[in-house]
Amino acid sequence: MFLSWKIVKLNLKETFAIAYGNYSFREALIIKLEKNNYSGFGECTAIDYYQINLLDFIKKLDEIKSQIENHKIIHPKEFYQFLATLNVSPFLLSALDCAYWDLFGKLENKSFFELNNFQFESVPESSITISVAPIEEQIQKIKNSDWNKFKVKCNHFDKAAIESLSKLDKTISFDANGTFTKEECYWLENNQNSNDFLYIEQPMKVGFENYKNLSITGNANWMADEDFQKDCKLEDLKPHYESINIKLVKCGGISPALDLISQAKQLGFKTMIGCMTESTVGISAGAVLAPFCDFADLDGANLIANDIANGSKVVNGKIRLIDKPGLGIELI
Repeated sequence: MFLSWKIVKLNLKETFAIAYGNYSFREALIIKLEKNNYSGFGECTAIDYYQINLLDFIKKLDEIKSQIENHKIIHPKEFYQFLATLNVSPFLLSALDCAYWDLFGKLENKSFFELNNFQFESVPESSITISVAPIEEQIQKIKNSDWNKFKVKCNHFDKAAIESLSKLDKTISFDANGTFTKEECYWLENNQNSNDFLYIEQPMKVGFENYKNLSITGNANWMADEDFQKDCKLEDLKPHYESINIKLVKCGGISPALDLISQAKQLGFKTMIGCMTESTVGISAGAVLAPFCDFADLDGANLIANDIANGSKVVNGKIRLIDKPGLGIELI
């Protein structure tokens, strides 16, 4: 097996504004694993507010390259156990794990679902992100869109904006990125309008001292994002969050995500497969888990002006899973 990588610049169609800052592009690390003229691909993006530096990842890849290349071809779940011993960031671990799932399926000439004997009846629609902006602009974007589900980004609490969004004849969620106070969350829990939103994501800053103030008994469907980290215990979140956002790069890839979805369902959580702003490489990896989740937020490649791959696509919210071996990823 041969390992290679490259950094690509993903230009965004418009400035992506969230509570953490404004972004016009993302840099992505593309992992390529090759064997017998087949190639598998994985991706992780540089995220400044998670202190993700792709140059650090390249240094690490140089260190572990020979270990990966000399490893025998085994089932991805077993290969993940090897990858987990290499002491790498969950972001890089995810890119390697996804690339191997893609390669292994291509070598076996089987899709992800065939490799796992998975069957499913339906796939949830994905939301599309509405960046931080005056509420009038956000509502206009929603009305002009052909999508059905929207995740509205907030960088502060605004009662009037929340009430305006609740009146729209669309499926709306909103993501606070940790900008709400305890008192504002209490207001949401006790406000009937909160039932109009599919979920309310990461309302307060990360940490137990904050999320212990949230309750699943109120009107708000609280969803954990930053509070749901790789080593987080789901049991600790249960009294406070009804839903969790599972992102491959944060949990370490498809292999651990499968286990997390199963554990979350056993505990009664609703689950969402989420993404970063990433190309079709990363979105194709997340898309194979969408059928097993309650919600999907896989709009990353739709926000990019220069997508670099073909694979599973999201068209106006509809997730079109590609019927090809592995994850079906091909670089353009």
